[in-house]
Amino acid sequence: MTPATPEPVRAEGRCDGRPARIARPLVPLRRHPDAATAIDSELLFGETVRVFEEGGGWARVENGADGYTGYVAADALGPAGATPSHRVGVLRTFVYPAPDLKIPPRMTLSFLSLLNVGKQKGKFSTITAPDGGRLGWVFTAHLVPVEDVAPDFVTTALMFMGVPYLWGGRSSLGLDCSALVQLALMRAGIPCPRDSHQQATALGTPVPGPQEAPLRRGDLIFFPGHVAIALDETRVVHANAGAMLTAIEPLAAVEARVRAESGGRGITTVRRIVL
Repeated sequence: MTPATPEPVRAEGRCDGRPARIARPLVPLRRHPDAATAIDSELLFGETVRVFEEGGGWARVENGADGYTGYVAADALGPAGATPSHRVGVLRTFVYPAPDLKIPPRMTLSFLSLLNVGKQKGKFSTITAPDGGRLGWVFTAHLVPVEDVAPDFVTTALMFMGVPYLWGGRSSLGLDCSALVQLALMRAGIPCPRDSHQQATALGTPVPGPQEAPLRRGDLIFFPGHVAIALDETRVVHANAGAMLTAIEPLAAVEARVRAESGGRGITTVRRIVL
């Protein structure tokens, strides 16, 4: 069974703090200001955060995308800067120092990273850092405008097939079950909480389980500490700790494994999102 996604530390409705943006490709968000502690979640390049306190090389922040609060390395933050114009629309893309695919790239950016895009040259476009400085060049076809949505979130989730399972992960390099749902829905323009137990009450509307009515493509199936996405009446796609990657499995096999590992508890709810 996939472990439950960790509980976040939250800002409890605080509205103070200064705005900033994530200025590294992928930043771990930790429960405590200690690099040896577990990762609760991850922040993507360009995401907006609010900074509540800083000290000792750490900053306590809240992610604007989902309200998760924790500690990040202070040098991973940049100024809020201009509102991003584009997102990365593929699993990951390289940032080059020049518009030339033959030279070594500077960094890799993951799916849904937020960017400010400038001039285009050939097949590449410039992107800038949160402080306004030129960061490099990205293959233009890998970018989508921030207002662009892809309503078929199941197809988006299937992009992650074979991506390793990572506790607290939220990128194309590794992610957990609820992050797969969150990223797929964000690409569809649907705000989504970070944790599966939050998603089980906040997303869509409840519908009868598979014992009562056939599942539909896109139904979200919740188990104790886990969530999967229905592909049809009998199969799901999910990031799971059984295979340690994102995979397609028969729903019956998933439910049997969960029941064996959770004292007989199976599906807790099914939620349907109507776009």
